[in-house]
Amino acid sequence: MRAALAALALLGAVLPAAAQEPPAAAMTYSDTTPAYRFYPGDEIEISVFSAPELNRNVIVGPDGRVALPLIGAVRAADLTTEELHDALVSAYAAQLRAPELSVTPRTYGSRQVFVGGEVARPGIYEMPANMDAFQAVALAGGFLPSARRGDVLILSRASGQSNVTEIDLSPRAMRRGFPDAAPLQRYDVVYVPRSHISQVNLFMQQYVRDALPVQFSFYYDLRGERNN
Repeated sequence: MRAALAALALLGAVLPAAAQEPPAAAMTYSDTTPAYRFYPGDEIEISVFSAPELNRNVIVGPDGRVALPLIGAVRAADLTTEELHDALVSAYAAQLRAPELSVTPRTYGSRQVFVGGEVARPGIYEMPANMDAFQAVALAGGFLPSARRGDVLILSRASGQSNVTEIDLSPRAMRRGFPDAAPLQRYDVVYVPRSHISQVNLFMQQYVRDALPVQFSFYYDLRGERNN
């Protein structure tokens, strides 16, 4: 038994970190990838072809609206480019005859995601580029040994309404290239739950060991003799 443990320890020391933890899969996109939705801080160029004097570059305000001439404040947050286009055409229709316009994103505000649960450094992180949940966990220092990697939760509003999905980030899924992984959207929450074993250990620690008036431990050897 001791020889086996020594061999495992030696193997862990010899293998480089990259061999023990394969790199994350490259980000992939498809026609089913959700369309981008505007958020406060984004800059949008709005061009009204029939009335160029109404052209504006606007910033989505903290209330999620943009201020435009003739029609005032219009909600832009949580809308895709096409949805905002249709909303502006409808609003300008009361002021202009057959309004034609374009909506073009110019710059994007802060792109943050929240990573919590059983990771080394839970917190709020800026996305340096488009990334998936595994890459977000890596940004947060990686999984803790207590992480339940097969049941990671993603809380998102990418579809315009809040939804929760469960994805598999276990080593088995890693070998298959994380088939469930998708690009994160701004303000998504990546939550890594605690494993069942660690939940039992935490219960034992909080409600059994910590509740004892005297700290002690003992075990029984193979002959049934108690040792303190």
